[in-house]
Amino acid sequence: MPQPHYEQQYLDLMRRIWCEGDERKDRTGVGTRSVFGAMLRFDLCDGAMPLITTKRVYWKTATRELLWFLTGDTNIRPLVLQGVKIWNEWPHARYVKETGDAIALEDFVQCIADDEAFAERWGDLGPVYGKQWVDWPTYRRREDGLYEPGEGVNQIAEVVESLRNNPGSRRHIIEGWNVAELDRMALPPCHKTYQFHVADTRLNCLLYQRSCDVALGLPFNLWSAALLQRMIAQQVDLEPGELVWMGGDTHLYLNHEDLIREQLSREPQGAPRLEIVRRPPSIFDYAIEDFAVHDYAPHGPIKAPVAV
Repeated sequence: MPQPHYEQQYLDLMRRIWCEGDERKDRTGVGTRSVFGAMLRFDLCDGAMPLITTKRVYWKTATRELLWFLTGDTNIRPLVLQGVKIWNEWPHARYVKETGDAIALEDFVQCIADDEAFAERWGDLGPVYGKQWVDWPTYRRREDGLYEPGEGVNQIAEVVESLRNNPGSRRHIIEGWNVAELDRMALPPCHKTYQFHVADTRLNCLLYQRSCDVALGLPFNLWSAALLQRMIAQQVDLEPGELVWMGGDTHLYLNHEDLIREQLSREPQGAPRLEIVRRPPSIFDYAIEDFAVHDYAPHGPIKAPVAV
């Protein structure tokens, strides 16, 4: 009997949430249907990736975001200059709220691109993902009893080294949920905890996501987690194994009904594969040109509003 298409579990989750989820108010005021506790599993052998085919997923955009995380930058300007729009709404909303200037989003983004000083003032998201991943803050006590910043912790580099030198460890973890800095973040981390596990010659990854927008966010999250897993596996001379995704509050927004119904009417198709065309010197040296996707022939894109 043929195995179900890898994407079917994603569609089953979407259908379950829409048909059975608890309808509730949420931070954005839009409203959601939600289930709590969900799991998806994907085998990444032979270049396989959990790339959604029932709508086009712009994997290069997700890849550029991941590479930006790995720089530790928290300002949207490098993304804006690459045409990546996925973080624009948060600093725009802050600008409008704090200044009272109801500038259009596209005009705000153009200011970010054209004016470095403006971008420095208004384009920063606070200590979001990349900051925590590669520069988790530490503090040291001075002789006078006061504390000052210490050397940041590069969690990505430490996980790579621990996988190389102590593959059996149960501490291969990248954590984004820095409680002390949550109130300074434009958005507290949704994909918050990554744990890696070595089984023989295969590198497995488990991602726990505390909050998940299944229609718009999850296709990006699955691609990015699998990509990070593939990159780390290459750097530590392991084969990519299984990606296990776990969701806490796993939801669909009520204003995404058209997207949901359209996507659930489509059939998954094909088996896209990722090729990493070179091995850079370190996990921090990958570029967008290092990745090629083959055999990706998805259905067309489906647009829906982002809840901020």
